[in-house]
Amino acid sequence: MLAQVETRNCPGSHAADRQRHRCRTGHQPWGPQDEIGRLNLVTQASSAAILARIGGGRAYDLSVDYFVGMPSWQAAGDPPYLMWMTHTPHGNVLSDPMETGKAMNQHVSYTGSAISMYAHMGTHIDALNHFGLNGKIWNGLKASEHLGDRGWKVAGAEKLPPIVARGVLIDVAAAKGVSMLPDNYRVTGKDLAEASARQKVALRKGDVVLIRTGRMQQFEKAQAFMQNPPGMGLDAARFLVEQNGAMVVGADNLSFEAILSEAKDNYIPVHTYLLAEHGVPIMELVNLEQLARDKVYEFAFIGASLKLRGADAAPMRPIALPLR
Repeated sequence: MLAQVETRNCPGSHAADRQRHRCRTGHQPWGPQDEIGRLNLVTQASSAAILARIGGGRAYDLSVDYFVGMPSWQAAGDPPYLMWMTHTPHGNVLSDPMETGKAMNQHVSYTGSAISMYAHMGTHIDALNHFGLNGKIWNGLKASEHLGDRGWKVAGAEKLPPIVARGVLIDVAAAKGVSMLPDNYRVTGKDLAEASARQKVALRKGDVVLIRTGRMQQFEKAQAFMQNPPGMGLDAARFLVEQNGAMVVGADNLSFEAILSEAKDNYIPVHTYLLAEHGVPIMELVNLEQLARDKVYEFAFIGASLKLRGADAAPMRPIALPLR
């Protein structure tokens, strides 16, 4: 049971909902020092149980490529993905950076590269410090006390443990009989329930639930991918978390939720509901096309993010292993 919950000034909930869905940024079920929220549901026993069911065969890579010009969130002025060569074989012959001489550089070729990117790019997971309410993130932790010039001292991406859990794909697009949901479509709890029933896969507490909108088919066309994406609504988020106990949620778009907010007092209510109120990490840009093609709806999900100290997100390369 939740204790000492923050209830004042709760963006993202309409007045009628505030009684039922209070802003939960106070002390939570895993204690006042908790920084990982529902990832506490990953235990040795739960991991062993799902690994014991792996059926062998194909491993599905759920990540996307990183490349110059890839889709990225730039609406708030964040930088795109950049990659450049720091060393090339021809350049080394001319500049001789290691001072080994022209003959050696012609004999031994050497290539080096560097990248620069926003933390929320490609297949990634949002840490619980990504969004908050009224100056507080998950568990009532305050930005004024825990955020410095070199990132967060709490709830950073380096705190996220490896995730080994039951994974479930909910293919909403297929359930609707389309290859891709239309622009700005807001997925509801009813949509998720109908798609799950169609697939004959029930959700369970502690699942990693991944939702396919079909948007990944536009990934090579950055402008088309980013423009007016479909996404989850608050009703869908409540269905996943409060009704079915999801531990981690994810989707194949770069916003997870529908961009056009349904709340007048919160421009991104699903993110604050999941991260700040319920401690549910969000994965975005998860490539679900091959799973959907092969109708693999239940699997062992294995994923770990880069340990970017103090960051509010980190790239990850998750895999899905079909079950017996």
